Amino acid sequence: MLASLTIRDIVLIDKVDILFENGLTALTGETGAGKSILLDSLGLALGMRANSSLVRMNGSGEGQLSRSSVSASFDVAEDHEVYRILRDHDIDVSEIPEPLILRRTLDSEGRGRAFINDQPVSVSLLRQVGEKLVEIEGQFASHGLMDQSTHRDSLDGFAGLKPLNAEVSDLFHNWREAESALADAIAAIEKNRTDEEYLRHALSELMELNPQPGEETELAEARALLMNGERLVAAMAAAEKSLTNGDGVEDRLAAAQRVLAHEVEAAAGRLDTVMDAISTASDAVADAEALLRRVMVDAEPDPARLEACEERLFAIRAMARKHNIPVEQLPELRMTFEEKLEQIDDADEFVQKLQAQRDAAFNAYCEKARKLSEERRKAATALDEAVAAELPPLKLEKATFTTQIAALDEKDWNQSGMDRIHFEVSTNPGSPSGPLARIASGGELARFLLALKVVLYQANATPTLIFDEVDSGIGGAVAAAVGERLARLSETVQVLTITHSPQVASCAMQHLQITKSEDSGLATTNVAALSDTDRQEEIARMLAGAQITDEARAAAASLMQRETA
Repeated sequence: MLASLTIRDIVLIDKVDILFENGLTALTGETGAGKSILLDSLGLALGMRANSSLVRMNGSGEGQLSRSSVSASFDVAEDHEVYRILRDHDIDVSEIPEPLILRRTLDSEGRGRAFINDQPVSVSLLRQVGEKLVEIEGQFASHGLMDQSTHRDSLDGFAGLKPLNAEVSDLFHNWREAESALADAIAAIEKNRTDEEYLRHALSELMELNPQPGEETELAEARALLMNGERLVAAMAAAEKSLTNGDGVEDRLAAAQRVLAHEVEAAAGRLDTVMDAISTASDAVADAEALLRRVMVDAEPDPARLEACEERLFAIRAMARKHNIPVEQLPELRMTFEEKLEQIDDADEFVQKLQAQRDAAFNAYCEKARKLSEERRKAATALDEAVAAELPPLKLEKATFTTQIAALDEKDWNQSGMDRIHFEVSTNPGSPSGPLARIASGGELARFLLALKVVLYQANATPTLIFDEVDSGIGGAVAAAVGERLARLSETVQVLTITHSPQVASCAMQHLQITKSEDSGLATTNVAALSDTDRQEEIARMLAGAQITDEARAAAASLMQRETA
């Protein structure tokens, strides 16, 4: 819900801070007080189009101020769709505290910036988020029920078809994925058949060469050893001589062991670690000598071995260059060629299998989508009847409402099924029905949208609804019916209404009064939350006009008591 609105320097508004309550909020005031400015300000925070004329004029008469700003804060459920939208735009929602704050600034040149919880965002993202949080109903609305693309979801929500719609969506994606897999396989097989001769020849070469994982490293190391054999053998021979010349390291260690062995017992165990260390050193020297001899054998100059090693190394490197891949990927390339040739050999069976999977996915989608279409047609009848019942109390007894469902061509089937759905209305007998936006009267349109919202309350995904002068051109019992329906609707969502009707205002749980004052030739719009006493006085003004009488106050009290009864 909309929790608060902070406005700075917008047209006639200098500084306004409004706290909103849940339920129904009425905004009233004399014509020209600035009610539309309030909506424009909220629209600015919601990402709607703005221009520099919204920036407040300087009190000195020297032009506009440098900057205006509007912030709207919302209490939003953790699972609300706006958080998915923010995540999709790489905005870290894990650190977004309550409330969610949408802010917009605008300077006198028409340049502006947008923020969500102080993170800079594009105006288009601000608008996308704003449309999920607030829906403004009236003749100038551009989304919500005025957008035909929302009508299908509205019908599904009314009929409780969202779970079935989700199944259809999953089946559609399964079908399209199966279709794509089949098309990709056929294209790959055709390409492989074109390249079959090359594939068989390349595979034959790889099988003959038979490169092994890690072979290049082993060959390179062996080649380096053989190429430096003479020098390495000489160095190792010198090292071996150092270990064995004369009495040698091993002999000296053995002699030390013999000398100390006679004194071990007398040393009372203190020489045990020394004897162990000498023994370990003796074993290490023996191992070093053995390893030296082994490496000397491997490094012994052998032109034939060197030639064979180089020939093998150069062969696998040449093969890698031929296929433009690293040497270590040659075994994997061989497996790839084998798989492609297997696909060619088993192509018919493979394609038939994918076709069967595609057909099964297609049939499953069709079955469930047709069931969804049947349920929608049943629901459309119920929706039309429910809306028709709401129209007479709203002075729309001559109007008709129809849910139009048309079958889509197969090429247009989608995750939402096989139907094109939109609402049509006719306000005059004998007149052809048409889209909601074709209703001539703004007041009629607002009441029609109210009737729809009341019926579709279960499908209301937007937590805040705003009705702009829904009571235009009506009074008495019709205005009372409008107020009663707004109050009923506010039991499920937050509702704000700009109204000139005392009957509507008396139904509100919160009453905000918009007034205009003038100081030093500068007009200023203010907003005040009214107490019960002030509400009675404002409703009396709405009943009586400029001169408030005791009779008007009594009538206002009667209206307020009736609505709270």
